[in-house]
Amino acid sequence: MNELDVFVSVGGTATDKQEAFVRAVEDRLRSEGLVPHTVGRNTFSSDAPLKTVTELMDKCSGTVVIALERMYFAEGFDKRGGEKQKALSDVKLATPWNQIEAAMAYSHDHPLLMVVEEGLKSEGLLERGYDWYVQWVQLDTASLNSVEFNGVLASWKSKISESHKQKQERKSPSAEIDPTQLTIGQLISGLKPAQLWSILVILGGLIAGSFALGAKLIGGT
Repeated sequence: MNELDVFVSVGGTATDKQEAFVRAVEDRLRSEGLVPHTVGRNTFSSDAPLKTVTELMDKCSGTVVIALERMYFAEGFDKRGGEKQKALSDVKLATPWNQIEAAMAYSHDHPLLMVVEEGLKSEGLLERGYDWYVQWVQLDTASLNSVEFNGVLASWKSKISESHKQKQERKSPSAEIDPTQLTIGQLISGLKPAQLWSILVILGGLIAGSFALGAKLIGGT
């Protein structure tokens, strides 16, 4: 199978351990014939981030979300000052870009592979129960060789292969379509507005000419 491009959502790493884990995921993807692309990591643009992400996702067949600890709060409160105030401790949050890019990938119909660091706050699209499976892992390369990871990766890879195939079929040249097999309605619906207008003008001229010819013949009899 030819190499397929995949989008990888991951924030800038803060520690050597995080960097080693991200590199291990990227290497694993490459070993599977998948080319990882991350804005700000191996793909750069002078455009605004959201525009760059959108354009890059258009070229990719699937998305991997690697959610790592970005912020840590030893103590805090949920709904502070209200009746439902709740004390929090040891809260670890991922970059909000994981949530943004996961939502964008879903809107692009990308199969999602969610890899989330153990201990992160389970919220938003990093929670289980949606159209994708969330894997909670330790930041250890051994996590990428587990039975669970291998199984989920194989399933996800199959989905992106099918997604890529469908994209290619949609991009197939219209010249391959046999017009003799199409109905009048299908032929008309496939015309551009300018083409349809030109045909209507020609038909109108033919109809007008027919009436004129008929009137001339009747008048001459």
